[in-house]
Amino acid sequence: MAGSPVAAPPVCADAVARALASVMDPELDEPVTEMGFVEDVAIEGAHVAVSFRLPTYWCSPNFAYLMLEDIHRALAAVPGVVSVDVVLEDHLYGEALAEAVRTGRGFEEVVGPDLAGDDLAALRRTFEDKAFMRRQEAVLLDLKRQGLSDVAITAMTLDHLDAARFEHEDARRRAPLYRALLAKRGLARAADDPAFVTLTGEPIRAAGLWEHLRRLRQVRINMEFSGALCRGLKSARYKHVVRDDGTPTLVDFLPGEMTQQP
Repeated sequence: MAGSPVAAPPVCADAVARALASVMDPELDEPVTEMGFVEDVAIEGAHVAVSFRLPTYWCSPNFAYLMLEDIHRALAAVPGVVSVDVVLEDHLYGEALAEAVRTGRGFEEVVGPDLAGDDLAALRRTFEDKAFMRRQEAVLLDLKRQGLSDVAITAMTLDHLDAARFEHEDARRRAPLYRALLAKRGLARAADDPAFVTLTGEPIRAAGLWEHLRRLRQVRINMEFSGALCRGLKSARYKHVVRDDGTPTLVDFLPGEMTQQP
């Protein structure tokens, strides 16, 4: 019938999954999905609800807020999605942070100025700096493994980077993310701009590449250690336990309450 409303297309579950996979733990530069933080996703019409868990009850609330905000933003951009609800389970500020993100309230308003700590924009910038260095190292190491000389690597332009093929999975995954940060920071935009620069935009020279890689390695090791700790804590905190009725449940990591599967 003329004038009848056209039904909106259903929200694509694959698009929702891709959006979630694009959200990074800001401290670790790893997808929240690979970290095991996303517990459940439900799509009901144009509404998407996500259940989210962090390794401990007291995980830094500012880190949690950043991830909730990023998840909300990523899902809201999925075609067909009208509303998003991200629930932070088993966290000291879970309900308050989820409500703040849902309603657009500021982080300091939720936890108060004494607990808010560093400005969130500055914190994001610090995490982005570390992500830039980790991504750059993955690309540089792969090129060195392929046998390219320090001179050849440091002479590469953005055009060369776009044409490069990477052998290691970590480099293949991080190369486009590194490329995206180069553009976002305005460090390389033209095809003939140097592909490898410092955070301040200085081209990396062949003579200084070894020392530069040493600094990048220190950043990566710290991030990998934090990532391993987070995975270990989450794995220990939440263990699937079978109750008498056969239903799996979750046991919080508290002294005396840890139950092992038989």
